[in-house]
Amino acid sequence: MRTPILVSLSLLTILVSSFQTLNFVDSKIKVIVIDAGHGGKDPGAISLGLREKDVTLAVAKKLGELIKEAHPEIKVYYTRLTDNFIELNERSNIANRNKADLFISIHVNHSSNTSAHGSETYVMGTHKNDGNLEVAKRENSAVLLEDDYQSGYDGFDPNSPEGHIIFSFYQNAFMEQSILFASEIETELAKRKKVNRSRGVKQAGFLVLWKTAMPSVLVETGFMTNSEERAYLKSDAGREELATSIFNAFNSYKAEIEK
Repeated sequence: MRTPILVSLSLLTILVSSFQTLNFVDSKIKVIVIDAGHGGKDPGAISLGLREKDVTLAVAKKLGELIKEAHPEIKVYYTRLTDNFIELNERSNIANRNKADLFISIHVNHSSNTSAHGSETYVMGTHKNDGNLEVAKRENSAVLLEDDYQSGYDGFDPNSPEGHIIFSFYQNAFMEQSILFASEIETELAKRKKVNRSRGVKQAGFLVLWKTAMPSVLVETGFMTNSEERAYLKSDAGREELATSIFNAFNSYKAEIEK
C-alpha cells in the first residue's frame, strides 16, 4: 500500500514544483470569484433557526457589490446567487473556467463550545491541530450530498484524515499570496466594533480550495453557536460589516500584489 502513496506524493511534488517555476508577469487582479458556502439541500451549520447558507449568500452578494462599485474594471463572478446546491468541485471549476485571480469562499463556524467566538481564515494546507481538521471535515461533508462523489474526487473519503492531508499539496503554488490575503482579512475583521476577535490564519484541507488555480481563501466569519455572534450574523448590519471588512482586506491585498 505504501508504494502507490509514495508515487502519488512524488507526482504531486513535481506538479507543485512546476507551478512554482511559472513567471507571473501580469499581477493585475482582473477577475474574482466569490463563493457563498453551502446552499440548496445543503444548509450548512444550523443554530436556533439560523442557517449558514443564508448568511454566506448575503455576505457574498454584499461583498461583490462593494468590489464592483469601487473597481468597475474587475469582473466579479459568484458560484451561486440563489439558494441552490453547487458541488464543491464545480465551485473551483467556476473559478478556473473564468481564469480568476482570486477565490474567496465564505462560511460560518459552528462549535459544541458555545463560548467559542471570532473569525478565522483558512488557506489550503496540512492540519496543524485537531480543531482545524474538524472544521475541514464539517465543511467537506457537503460532498456526501453529491452523486457518485468518490469518482469525482479521486476516491476522497471525507471521514479520513489522510484524505484531507494529501489535498494540501495542490495549493502550495499559491500559498504565499493566499496567506497574504488571509492575513489582511483577519486584520480587518479584528477591527469590528461588536465582534472583534481574530482567531488567526490557519491551514486545513478544504475540497472547495483543492483545485483552484489561483490564490484562494476560506473565511469562517464567526460562530453561530455563540449567542452574541449569532445575533450579529443574523443582522443586516453584521453582514454589511463582514462584507466591508473583507472588501477592505481585498483593497489592501490588491495594492500589495499590484505594487
